[in-house]
Amino acid sequence: GYAGCLCITYLQYLGINISAWSIAAFTVERYIAICHAIKAQLLCTVSRAKRIIASLWLFTSLYCLMWFFLVDTTQVTFSDGAQVICGYRVSRSLYMPIYFLDFAVFYVIPLGLATVLYGLIARILFVSPLPGTPQHSFLGSMHQGSSLKLSCRGSRGALSSRKQVTKMLAVVVALFAVLWLPYRTLVVVNSFVDPPYLNTWFLLFCRLCIYLNSAINPIIYSLMSQKFRAAFRKLYKCQEKSAEHPAPSTTPVYYSAAKDCSHDSSD
Repeated sequence: GYAGCLCITYLQYLGINISAWSIAAFTVERYIAICHAIKAQLLCTVSRAKRIIASLWLFTSLYCLMWFFLVDTTQVTFSDGAQVICGYRVSRSLYMPIYFLDFAVFYVIPLGLATVLYGLIARILFVSPLPGTPQHSFLGSMHQGSSLKLSCRGSRGALSSRKQVTKMLAVVVALFAVLWLPYRTLVVVNSFVDPPYLNTWFLLFCRLCIYLNSAINPIIYSLMSQKFRAAFRKLYKCQEKSAEHPAPSTTPVYYSAAKDCSHDSSD
């Protein structure tokens, strides 16, 4: 019905648009954490991250409210009956600036920002020389030399971990760009052509790409992140232990009381 038409359209664009800026947000966080490590201690906090996420959701939710006024239901009569269709409320030509604004604000700008930032991150992580052991460290004591070696190993391990996380997030961004491109392109093209291109198979392909983008992210995390795999195994083991071992009974309490009583009697 009419309410379903409004809600489905609103939630559809809300989900589409918030995804793009969520990716841009964690890209900015990675850039600050890697390229400005000192500032990251002040900027990259949990409370600030919560405020940024809430602001993104608030902005996107308010932006998408316009779709409540741009769609409506129409009844189409066929030979075998009537059907209610959710479609445009005003002329299609008026939707062109809206689609271009969507395409620019929620696809081109966040992906362009992510591309530039990942380029800067790659320059720091993969192009800059790795920190080595200073030459004068061999002139000090054996204890100082061991400390420097351990520090170097720790910094190399942290650098390797950062590289792995950056690669994983870059893959997520690249897949988002590729898998959302058919739908975004179709919307822009249909703003120019009349009648719009609505090939059933291509529409299904666009929807499949969108669903695949949502479903493939956990697989990427599992393949490219050791911490994600470890956390998942830990969660799975906790569930197995809770299922295998029932809650402890009160037997140990009674055993302790009996032990104390026997001890008192012997005294």
